[in-house]
Amino acid sequence: MNSKTKKIALAAWIALLGVLLASSLAVGTGAQKHESIKETMRDAVLHESNQISLFGLKEVNPALISAMAVTLAVLLFAAVVRIAVIPRFKMVPGRFQLLLEQLVGFFNGLAKSNSPHRNGFLGAYIFGAGVYIFIGTLFELFGVQAVTTEGHSIALPAPLSDINGAIALGCLSYLIILSGGIAGNGFRGIGSTLKDFSLPISMSFRLFGALLSGLLVTELVYYYIHLSFVLPVAVGVMFTLLHALIQTYVLTMLTALFYGEVSEPHENTRKKADA
Repeated sequence: MNSKTKKIALAAWIALLGVLLASSLAVGTGAQKHESIKETMRDAVLHESNQISLFGLKEVNPALISAMAVTLAVLLFAAVVRIAVIPRFKMVPGRFQLLLEQLVGFFNGLAKSNSPHRNGFLGAYIFGAGVYIFIGTLFELFGVQAVTTEGHSIALPAPLSDINGAIALGCLSYLIILSGGIAGNGFRGIGSTLKDFSLPISMSFRLFGALLSGLLVTELVYYYIHLSFVLPVAVGVMFTLLHALIQTYVLTMLTALFYGEVSEPHENTRKKADA
């Protein structure tokens, strides 16, 4: 396909999208809403009404179901790769092997560059955390439907768009950083880590705020039927992909950076090791 043909095809796609957008904006809002836009936005944050029954035992936030689904999917995929794929790795890697090696190498290099003294466990943790954040953020693009206890159908959100999930991951990352301080400097490492007591709060709310902003924008666009034909595709994909990439990098980078700082041996520790 030459450049002229490519330009014609691109112009045709742009024209088609323009027609679809104009048509969608011309459509009236005839659908019945079971809640106002204020209630929709509020519930996206607090999950007061649209809750889901967990095996008939308890009503839980939709994000908990999302977290369980993502965790199960990641564990099953990891088990299949470990049992069926890794034993068949070759000296000349195929596409999937190359992709997997590049992914592992990226997080391993991130751990080594920020924590040269202790990075074995750190590399494994930021790899797992990064994969969970990325896949968990992309999960909302699949539009998996669930029925609330009130009988309404909703799409399951990203696990970390719930403040509870974001706080859990932020606190877990802080505990990993604390373990690095203990492993590198003993009880002195605890003191240096506890100085940054606001770190789990900032990490948690950074994740929560970034992912929630994308969720609220998408909810706002989907609420109005005359905007729900073309814009949600562009808005949802754009916000989700950007947040998945940015938040994965930011949290793993911060964890590796603070882990490297607290695990770096102090002078007294170095003298004892040399002696």
